[in-house]
Amino acid sequence: MRTLSTRLNLGKLILALALLSAIIALANTLLASYRVQRDQLVGNTLEANRVYATKLAETTQNFLLAAQQELAYAATRLGQSNLDPAQAQDEASRLQLQTNSFNSSLVVDADGLVIATSPQTLQLQGEILHSAGNNAALAARQPMISDPYQSTTGKLLVSLSHPIFDRQGRYRGYVSGTLYLRQRSALHTLLGKHYYRDGSYLYVVDRNGRLLYHADGKRVGDYVVGNPAVKAVVRGERGAQQVRNNLGVSMLAGYAPVPATGWGIIAQRPTEATLQPLSRLMTAVIWNAIPLGLLSLLVTWWFARRISMPLWQLARNVQGGEDTGNAISHVSGIRAWYFEVAQLKQAVLHSFNALQDRIGTLSRANRTDPLTGLLNRRGLQQALDALQVQGIPFAILALDIDRFKSINDSHGHDVGDAAIVHIADQMRRYSRDSDILCRAGGEEFLLLLPGISTDSARQAGERLRQHIADHPFEPVGTITVSLGVAHFPSFHVDAEQALRLADKALYMAKEQGRNRVVVYPYAD
Repeated sequence: MRTLSTRLNLGKLILALALLSAIIALANTLLASYRVQRDQLVGNTLEANRVYATKLAETTQNFLLAAQQELAYAATRLGQSNLDPAQAQDEASRLQLQTNSFNSSLVVDADGLVIATSPQTLQLQGEILHSAGNNAALAARQPMISDPYQSTTGKLLVSLSHPIFDRQGRYRGYVSGTLYLRQRSALHTLLGKHYYRDGSYLYVVDRNGRLLYHADGKRVGDYVVGNPAVKAVVRGERGAQQVRNNLGVSMLAGYAPVPATGWGIIAQRPTEATLQPLSRLMTAVIWNAIPLGLLSLLVTWWFARRISMPLWQLARNVQGGEDTGNAISHVSGIRAWYFEVAQLKQAVLHSFNALQDRIGTLSRANRTDPLTGLLNRRGLQQALDALQVQGIPFAILALDIDRFKSINDSHGHDVGDAAIVHIADQMRRYSRDSDILCRAGGEEFLLLLPGISTDSARQAGERLRQHIADHPFEPVGTITVSLGVAHFPSFHVDAEQALRLADKALYMAKEQGRNRVVVYPYAD
């Protein structure tokens, strides 16, 4: 049988449950806090990037419109001069030197012939252009911003152009300013200063999803049409979303279109950089929660002991191993300070009392005669042992019903049993509380009378004999008894021998005619 100490007890289970609940609650709190903070950080970053992209789109729009106005002013002056070559060179130089808007400027006639350039190191004057930008400008005959194309000089660029009309309204050509995409330009100056060290950057795409500007200059000219943010911005949408760049890195992108050109500006920041403060925050939360968590566990442990102690005490007493009376005493002393333990304590006490009553009943049944309720031979032996241990002298009366066999033969065994019960009742009536009454077997009885002399015992036996004889028992009539008297230790120092002497005295009474009391002659 396993003892209580080798098993899990309620205190440990409560503590384990509290610890598990605390861990689950902490994990749930951290998870909920992490998700809320994460969503807030991501949402704030997406919104910030959207606003930032919108602001840059407006700035770029204003820059391009201002550049177009500069070209329009130059086109007006060139038209008034009927495209005079000297005037054309002056305007080209002015556009190049007076502002920093363009990398180069050109004046081209209606046939695509370059009349003037700035800087002149381009060596295009007198050349007929066949580039995509030139063809588009000649065909459109209106202000326009070209798609990226490879120029005659081999540079990837975007061309802003404005048509030239003379005083008569005839088309004479166009004036153009270029923005280099892979070299330093006004576009780089406008956008490059917004590059961040935490991995944030922005890029610009044209209406076809081709990169016009990127922090990594080598990527300019590449197509990024697979990017969801690019797809949205080239459709003219503005907004923000979480995407992955070409390296598979999660990015938080905000985007806005440039209406004048159909370009799109995307500002983005790595998700990891955005969430990096969150990891530190969660670590700080855990460290700050540890002291209070330990205090909570200590308080829980104290309450667990308080709750489990009375239950443990009940379990220890119920387990067994000690006398029922002691167990009842111990259980009664348990402090049942809450309802369930109080109820359980009452139930245990009730069970113990019932068990003790049952044990007492079984013990009495084991020591008593079932017919008369007097002690049987086993009960007599226990009584003898107790008297000898206490050193109490006692007289012995051996009693036998006279002619009992004739009662059974004449009236039956039921009447015989009733006669035996009748004699037992008379014995009880004429005995003291301290006297020990025993049915020795059949119709024979023994009475142990502690603390009285032989003569007093004889007198008590005579009174009992006379009373039985004076009270007939129906349907038998008068019943008589014979008694033999002995004394311990006066007659013999051995209690068993003293009993035998009383039995011999009884037989002497029978031989002398029955219905009498005989004291065994004094002997060693």
